[in-house]
Amino acid sequence: MEEKLRQQTSDCIKIVLFGPESTGKTTLSKQLAVHYKTKWVPEYMREYLQKKWDATQEVCVYEDLLPIAEGQIKLENEYAQNANEVLICDTNLLELKVYSEAYYDGLVPESIDKISTENVYDLYLLTYIDTPWVSDDLRDKPHEREVMFFRFKESLEKHKLKYIILKGDQESRLQKAITIIDQLIDEKK
Repeated sequence: MEEKLRQQTSDCIKIVLFGPESTGKTTLSKQLAVHYKTKWVPEYMREYLQKKWDATQEVCVYEDLLPIAEGQIKLENEYAQNANEVLICDTNLLELKVYSEAYYDGLVPESIDKISTENVYDLYLLTYIDTPWVSDDLRDKPHEREVMFFRFKESLEKHKLKYIILKGDQESRLQKAITIIDQLIDEKK
């Protein structure tokens, strides 16, 4: 099972957009991919759960987490093979772990718990909650954004992962992210 959740080896710099729902992760992922002329890995959980909702009007259950994790890593591994020097990930398994802990009273499938911190990323871009809430079929906690933000931040700090917080409007976030990613590219050369 764990092998289905492992990253394949890649030379690209991996950047993860990380944070609560409706904080601009997908928008920024797309913008960064355009800027770096590279691939961005969409959030598989959104696709999976939207299909489930459209078919059954049912929300995520604990048993959905492993198929979601497998789908996310499968996409990441596929996109990493065709990325330029940077791969933008619109989520990762650590984000799935944070949501699992929040929604399922601290429970996380063992394989996700283990692999979520073994897979390696060069930088986490933690998106702050200063963007307007946008409602949709899947988003359900508009009044818990601050609590969720601190859950995400605590997770990064607990695992000693490199991150920066992105605040402000879209352009401010984009420019700050580009500056930091450019530094990572320069360091790698």
